[in-house]
Amino acid sequence: MIDNLVESPQALPGLRPSAAEPHLPAAPRPPRAWPGPDRLALALTGLFFTLYTVLSVRRHERMQSAAYDLGIFEQAVRAYAHGRAPVVDLKGPGFNLLGDHFHPVLVLLAPAYRLFPGPATLLVAQAALMALACYPLTRWAHRTAGPRAALVVGLAVGSSWGIVSAVAFDFHEICFAVPLLAFGAEALAARRWHAAVLWSLPLVLVKEDLGLTVAAVGAYLARYGAARRVRRLGLAVLVLGLAATTLETAVLLPMANPHGVFDYWHQMPGAAAGPAPSVGGALAMLAKLGWPPVKWLLLLMLAAPVAFVGLRSPLVLLCVPTLGWRLLADNVHYWQPSYHYSAILMPILFAGLLDTLDRSPQLRSPRALKRVLTCCAAFAAVTTLVYPLRELAMPYTWQTSPHVRTAHRLLDAIPDGVTVAASNRLAPLLVARTTVSLVCEGGPATATAPVWVVADRTDPTVKTPCAAATTAAMLDAYRAAGYRTVAEQDGITVLRHP
Repeated sequence: MIDNLVESPQALPGLRPSAAEPHLPAAPRPPRAWPGPDRLALALTGLFFTLYTVLSVRRHERMQSAAYDLGIFEQAVRAYAHGRAPVVDLKGPGFNLLGDHFHPVLVLLAPAYRLFPGPATLLVAQAALMALACYPLTRWAHRTAGPRAALVVGLAVGSSWGIVSAVAFDFHEICFAVPLLAFGAEALAARRWHAAVLWSLPLVLVKEDLGLTVAAVGAYLARYGAARRVRRLGLAVLVLGLAATTLETAVLLPMANPHGVFDYWHQMPGAAAGPAPSVGGALAMLAKLGWPPVKWLLLLMLAAPVAFVGLRSPLVLLCVPTLGWRLLADNVHYWQPSYHYSAILMPILFAGLLDTLDRSPQLRSPRALKRVLTCCAAFAAVTTLVYPLRELAMPYTWQTSPHVRTAHRLLDAIPDGVTVAASNRLAPLLVARTTVSLVCEGGPATATAPVWVVADRTDPTVKTPCAAATTAAMLDAYRAAGYRTVAEQDGITVLRHP
């Protein structure tokens, strides 16, 4: 026993081996454990919720939001919060917003708005819904390719240009569709057919065209469901989605619209030609899919975030309805990689990437997976430098300009509960506490003439919805009708009815 202790001095406290004796190698440290899929997914969801909230609220505080569209949606949600129909004066006197787009889902925001009235409520809700798309996709990536892949995919989803553009551009109803599509696509890939249907069906209450996406989900079930009952379910969902879009665009929207029509039919080529367009007209419509070239830029920008690999998955066919009407329409804004129009495509594209990795063991080999993830990360990094998320690192984001301070000071002089005609960038600052219309609409001689008029000559939105010349002419008309100037400073004019 003694001999053993002498031969092993490490066993005695306080004894150290002699210099001649070799040191034993230290035990290796255990590798640092990655968080589990749910914890990592929650962390990234929380991260992007915070970033989206700060970005959108600071843009609003810096007068980067507008009557079109934050003001419009706030007036609708405010009406819901007080138990009224969503009448939106910014669209016109007595205009029911359900006659513009079909989005009854907005009523879900009414309780929160009643507790916290103001534009920040809508912006925070949108940030939460958009960020929620990170959760199922990050968790799915963790199961498929491990924690490092989950981190890259989660960051790429959250910083994807389609979602960031939407978050930075006021508020829109499609924020409800983004998480529904993320969870629905995950369920489709896992062949949890009933869950996929349940996630998809609420889309028909988000916007009228999303019934076509629901129909695409049904087509997916009918094509890839192995059991006959699944294929029958898919056909039923397909018919339901088509019927929902038809009912909403042909019946419900015209019923609520003051002109008795669906206002956006005119943007579709051949819409006025009737149900049976000529062969030449059909060919011309097909040619419009690829012209002008900006449409190819849009397609490139959609494929690049998923390293083009995601296009191998049949899940990306869910993008076809939205891309179809956008590329065929005559509205140039639909073709551009900006605004909010591509947000709903982002979760589908990243679901396609993960579905492809699931189906292709070769792509999950270390070398191939590293190439795919590097491409995704590189594109996300480059677009982050271009799209509005970069603003969080800019000094001007955290500064309030003298012009903005002047605008807030002048608008504070307008009492609550009055009627106001305002220019585009001033309207969102007033809608929570006054009844606001656009300064270029109506006029002093109308029955709905406002008590107050405010306009900003420096408003950068000089074409839509109010042309600068029209606004100037309307201010002259108000002055001629006896409205007196209360304040005129830094390009901002405030008038009041005598």
